[in-house]
Amino acid sequence: MMSDVVNTLKSRLSAYLTQSGGLPVTIEQAQPIAGGASRDTWLLEATLGGEKQRWVLRRDLPSVMIEHALTREQEYTLIKAAYEHGVRAPRPRFLCSDPAVLGQPFFIMDFVEGVSIGRKVIQSPELAGARAALPEQMAAQLARIHAIDPDANGLGFLPRPRAGFDPAQEALAQARAMLDMLDAHNPAFEFGLRWCEQHAPAAARVTLAHGDFRIGNLLVAAQGLAAVIDWEFGHIGDPLEELGYPCMRDWRFGNGHLHFAGLCERERFLRAYEAESGVQVERAAVDWWEIMGNLRWGATCLAQANRHLSGKDVSVEYASLGRRAAEMQLEMLRLIQARGL
Repeated sequence: MMSDVVNTLKSRLSAYLTQSGGLPVTIEQAQPIAGGASRDTWLLEATLGGEKQRWVLRRDLPSVMIEHALTREQEYTLIKAAYEHGVRAPRPRFLCSDPAVLGQPFFIMDFVEGVSIGRKVIQSPELAGARAALPEQMAAQLARIHAIDPDANGLGFLPRPRAGFDPAQEALAQARAMLDMLDAHNPAFEFGLRWCEQHAPAAARVTLAHGDFRIGNLLVAAQGLAAVIDWEFGHIGDPLEELGYPCMRDWRFGNGHLHFAGLCERERFLRAYEAESGVQVERAAVDWWEIMGNLRWGATCLAQANRHLSGKDVSVEYASLGRRAAEMQLEMLRLIQARGL
């Protein structure tokens, strides 16, 4: 029964947080938050030392989307570093690596008011003002993220390219490994891998990367970007990866004619990022990362479907994602053809 699950979570969490935090904590309400496909996420209504609080809990699921995703302890540490450097990230509150408490490791952060469902962000009339501000706000947040020194901020655990590998080559190797693991081989994927291999750009610089920066992983309020969320794919890589990724058609949520995130033409966003970061952006490299993004997301869609088919995380959402792989392959091929390469 769902009520039994909720009551158990509330009682165990109240006891753990009271014991570990030194102040009495009562979890008064707990409800699952829909929309996350990679982690179990809950909205908590709590009292901490007599004061009302609203928190979000993120907990592991039985299976994972991508094997090299961060642990909850690592994701918590990354969010904490971003928050302390002025990135609009939720304030982290508590971390528990002991699976005995809730069955899986988890962390808790402040609740931030906003919409994260991509289609609502792009299409809701009440967020028209937010959409007008988002391109520059997203550029500013990315520039700030990319300026954080990982080694000086306790982020040495982040995945990074192997010795002798450029970030583009590392991304290719990971995509190949995922397809091999799934035993998923077809002409479109093989052509895309070969094309990306032949045209892989050398990184002009290597920085901290959020790893999944797009509409859908932002909380958007009336004034625009309220918080950057879902940091589990943070890594060290080519910052241009994060300029191409949100341009993917799948992240435009019905506004396919607006290249950047369904919000505006791509050039406006790239110029805003250049102004914020002080770094000149190579447009052809951004093109490559958009193509690579479609290839990897196509492979990831198959991996999501496999989570359902394996029986570990039975989900209609995961099952339906499997069919999206064909759409990503088509978009990848269309982009390669459009560039005449």
